Amino acid sequence: MERFVDVAPGAQLWADDTAGPGEPLLLVADAGQSGLVWPYDLLARLAGRHRVIRYDHRDTGRSTRSSDEPDYALADLASDALLALDAPRAHVVGMGLGGLITQLLLLDHPDRLLSATLLGCPALPGLPGDLPGPDPALTRMLAEIDDPRDARAELAWRVAHRRLLHGTATPFDGLYFRALEQRVIAHSGTDIPSAAHLRLDVPERGPELAGVTVPTLVAEAPEDPLYPPPHAEHLAAALAGAPVVTVPGMGHVLGPAEVAPVAAAILDHTARACSARR
Repeated sequence: MERFVDVAPGAQLWADDTAGPGEPLLLVADAGQSGLVWPYDLLARLAGRHRVIRYDHRDTGRSTRSSDEPDYALADLASDALLALDAPRAHVVGMGLGGLITQLLLLDHPDRLLSATLLGCPALPGLPGDLPGPDPALTRMLAEIDDPRDARAELAWRVAHRRLLHGTATPFDGLYFRALEQRVIAHSGTDIPSAAHLRLDVPERGPELAGVTVPTLVAEAPEDPLYPPPHAEHLAAALAGAPVVTVPGMGHVLGPAEVAPVAAAILDHTARACSARR
């Protein structure tokens, strides 16, 4: 069921619920990504046990767009997630920037989270550690995100971006990701990208993660060109030894090959969190 949520004066979010039999589960997407990037097969698997909620961040999809200089902070996007939730408590799954947002929820609103799963994201900054940076080819490509392109070139750029994020360990399904980007563009009503999320400051609250008590799972993507190993282990250590599950061959996108192992990891984690409460 689709709905719109008021989150600030003049700002609305598009949200969508997939009916399921159990506790709510909120999906928080990566930077600049509409809620439509979550694979349908993943939604179906999760909805077998949960009411699944996905939404468009500000400046994505059908949600309110601003300029490329955002008039909001990362903490506002965390507040948006709670407003999109429309439930007292939920399991939360965040990927990339969505994982950073989920970490803020763990720190500031632990009473609203039944569990958290963090996919392809670093720890909030402020912790010691010498970690590798992103692939230089990806950095160069991200610098082009708001360059002018016609519709054909924009679609080609998005697929090429997905190819870089995917990594090389498993075959890249170009037709799948091309169709995904076409759905996102049709849903959004525009093919003009936004770089607003890339300009957000991330608060240095990493040391606070040691106090998190909500059951949290860290998923390691060994082929992630944005946050390569050992980012996941570093994040897990910051969370006082949170469990880590490795998804073989996974990069910084969820494609057909990643759906089954990611869904299994999430569902196993939410089931364990539910059992622990009992």
